[in-house]
Amino acid sequence: MDDNKLWQRLAAEGIGTAFLVFVGVGSVPALNMVSGGAPFTGADLGFISLAFATIVIATVYVFGYISGNHINPAVTIALAVNGKFPWREVPSYIAAQVIGAIVGSFAIVGALGSKASELGLGVASYSDIPWWQAATAEFIGTFILVFTVFGVIHRKAAPGFAGIVIGLVVFAAIVPVAPATGASINPARTTGPMLVQQLLGGEVRWEQWPVYVGAELIAGIAAGLLFTLISRTQADRTTLTEALAEEPTRA
Repeated sequence: MDDNKLWQRLAAEGIGTAFLVFVGVGSVPALNMVSGGAPFTGADLGFISLAFATIVIATVYVFGYISGNHINPAVTIALAVNGKFPWREVPSYIAAQVIGAIVGSFAIVGALGSKASELGLGVASYSDIPWWQAATAEFIGTFILVFTVFGVIHRKAAPGFAGIVIGLVVFAAIVPVAPATGASINPARTTGPMLVQQLLGGEVRWEQWPVYVGAELIAGIAAGLLFTLISRTQADRTTLTEALAEEPTRA
């Protein structure tokens, strides 16, 4: 009786991802505009990380009880692989997340003007490193994020702190990963700005897209499997079996 319908959950995923992209990704061209195009400093990186962390905290508490606030295909697929999310809803969740990322990217241009696109629109990319190093950086950042998500949603986790913890781990992961790849750690956040930048006539290095998305999705699956391996007890196995047997059909 108290479950949200599928369209409501998809709307929450789309809006949440749009918020993430507008605030987090939008902070990159915004700071670039404010600084007059000067090279980013450690302080700038801190502000960008804080922007991402703040909006993640907000979306967890706003949308978490509606859709789970995945806002990241790596999280959605990892949950499905571990039996915590129905596979039948994975395609629609990912579609909503990517659409949300596209809307959020257009919103950046709507707020900051075409200058945002000229400055790169916050598109995640790498330049002076080999592809395997970029993949490693994205893998590690995404792994830490998804592993943390699994930890804070565990039935034994301290209640009420999920949003704060996930936001803080996003802040922490961006700091060491961003200098290498821009720290996307989210396939929707990777894809949306790239598509919009392409539509606006900007330069997009599509050959890097598989490096980002592949590393992020593999990292999410690996993180979920490892957390489940080291945390699962007999009670978890029993609960999962009962949940699968009694799972209602949601529409």
